[in-house]
Formats: sequence, C-alpha cells, structure tokens
Amino acid sequence: MSDTEKRLYAVYIKGNSEPVETHSPDIRQFDDRLFLVRTDQTRSQLYHAVKRRTNPDTLWVAPLKDHPKFKGMAEGTLKWLRSE
Repeated sequence: MSDTEKRLYAVYIKGNSEPVETHSPDIRQFDDRLFLVRTDQTRSQLYHAVKRRTNPDTLWVAPLKDHPKFKGMAEGTLKWLRSE
C-alpha cells in the first residue's frame, strides 16, 4: 500500500459531546454510532483526531481489510463503498 492510498476504517463512537461531522465524502454513517472512514491517516492519527473532535465516552477505530458485509444500514452505503 502506498503512503497516499486511502485506507478504510470502522469507527464506533458512543457518548460524544460534539456532533460528528459527516459532510465529508470520505465519511459514511452506518447508524447513530457506527461510521466508515476513508483516509490516508494511520489508525492512531484517525483515533486521536476523532477523540479530539468528539470527546466520546467510548471510541473504537479498526482498519478494514475488505468491505464489510451488512444489512439494514444507511441507504447508499454499498454504493459509497464501491465508489472508491
């Protein structure tokens, strides 16, 4: 993977005091607490950026090797995944 290639992460946020900015084309909200993020940041960089912006009670950031399988998530999510 090149340094400029974007990686896909699953991000779970619970109890955040700040709203999550989801207007970026690289962020897709699955449900109230679960997000997919495409970024060239490392897992640690993304974790700390989300932590600073949202001030959550619970935060989980995990890299995804492949697209997840899912059902019942936000409309357009599969299209978003395939657009990369």
